[in-house]
Amino acid sequence: MGMQFGALPVRLRDGRPVVLLVTSRDTGRWVIPKGWPMPGRSREQAAATEAFEEAGLRGRIIGGCIGGYSYWKQYRTRRMLCTVDVFLMRVDAELPRWPEKRQRLRHWFTPEEAATLVEEQVLADIIRSVPALFPARRSAGGKRAKMGDEPRR
Repeated sequence: MGMQFGALPVRLRDGRPVVLLVTSRDTGRWVIPKGWPMPGRSREQAAATEAFEEAGLRGRIIGGCIGGYSYWKQYRTRRMLCTVDVFLMRVDAELPRWPEKRQRLRHWFTPEEAATLVEEQVLADIIRSVPALFPARRSAGGKRAKMGDEPRR
């Protein structure tokens, strides 16, 4: 069994959390950025690095692991069961160029939309928990905040 670390990228849009998914390189299905352990890097650092490489995101991991799920990784001649520890990542910047740009699509979804697009039910449940983990922001007057919701480009 293989261990991986994934980032669940989140930002606020119109004061409400949205999450970013990327397509996998081989099947084109919607997934979170994830990858293998990296020598000399923590689990959180590895997850943040994957978010940069696969989706062109810069940000900060918030807290520790928020959950985990398993999936079957298909190779040409074999399959491997992988377990992914998931880390919430507050996105500060969305870059126009990144290492895997030509290999993947990226898109922002509401947590409910994203949960319907991923294949793994446990990952869908983690995504649905985002509003509680990354709550909507309100201004002092009770209106939803507008300033600073979008990441820098």
